Amino acid sequence: MSRTWKNWTPALVAAAAIGAATLIGPLTANAAVDLPDKTPTEVLELAGNSTATAFSGTVEQTSDLGLPDLSAVSGMTGPSTGTAEPESTGSPETAALELLTGSHTARVFVDGPDQARVQVLDQLDERNIVRNGSEVWFYNSEDNSAIHATLEEHQKHEGMPKELSTPDQVADMFLEKADESTEVSVGSDQMVAGRAAYELTLTPRSGETLVGAVTISVDGETGLPLAVSVTASGDGATAFSTSFTDITFEAPSAETFDFTPPAGATVTELDDKTDRHGDKPETAKDPESKPAVTGSGWDTVVIVPDGAQDLPEMLTQLSTPVEGGQLLETTLVNVLLTDDGRMLAGSVTPERLLEVAAGQ
Repeated sequence: MSRTWKNWTPALVAAAAIGAATLIGPLTANAAVDLPDKTPTEVLELAGNSTATAFSGTVEQTSDLGLPDLSAVSGMTGPSTGTAEPESTGSPETAALELLTGSHTARVFVDGPDQARVQVLDQLDERNIVRNGSEVWFYNSEDNSAIHATLEEHQKHEGMPKELSTPDQVADMFLEKADESTEVSVGSDQMVAGRAAYELTLTPRSGETLVGAVTISVDGETGLPLAVSVTASGDGATAFSTSFTDITFEAPSAETFDFTPPAGATVTELDDKTDRHGDKPETAKDPESKPAVTGSGWDTVVIVPDGAQDLPEMLTQLSTPVEGGQLLETTLVNVLLTDDGRMLAGSVTPERLLEVAAGQ
């Protein structure tokens, strides 16, 4: 199945690329579930060849990365002097950061590779990301603001908001790691969102990764991943997981992907002459500033030259001093901000990040 968008906040996109994602949902073990027996390889093939191209449902996401609830502090920023200044909680960056902590509910609608809509429902606020062909919209009800872009400009601008990741998108990142560095096994069949599913577990053989194990619930009929949970190495606690709580495989109505900003909304048109705020010219990036990747599989580290300045202030404040820079630690991802301006991120130990930084 073709995936439509990349995931996570731009500041942590490097970490997302190496698999810092997932969430736990309501998985109900049921002795009555008895799917035809399949080997791990056969379940991997089932997931890799999913026949689901259209569906809609509700996704529950919960994360416990060892970070404070960013939704509670997102309105306050400021340097380490202790001063704090209000920040628009409706900004794309803040909205994306809030998805890294706490629990979130979203309605998801997909019809093929070119139409998708995610509605994140948090208490009194609603955020929408809508793709309809080559058109992309982001809307935040908190400040009644919208950003509109073509798909090309959406992909070009790193500051364009990203949506809450659905279980199938998250599963894709981990399934790519199912090689000789991974032990793959099949557990007991389960019911997830009213669907009979295979339980596929990926266990890293690496001693340097923060990931203990990844469990993916694969729909027994369509092969669509319905839920993913990730445990941290060491304590084995679930750190991040996502699950459909209900799902239908009927195509959503075409009107679902039509979006018109509400009356009075502030609309920013994103093009090649404006940044995500709509008023600053974009400048071409130095090719040497593009991210680099070292290592493979679970030990992958992404290095972003000049990336230290891109980490949101609220996360920078949570980092601690280490030799040669600042370290932001979570249960699944570590981020090193070096004194020379680089950002290194990976689901690896701080020691590995420091070793990579010293060797570059």
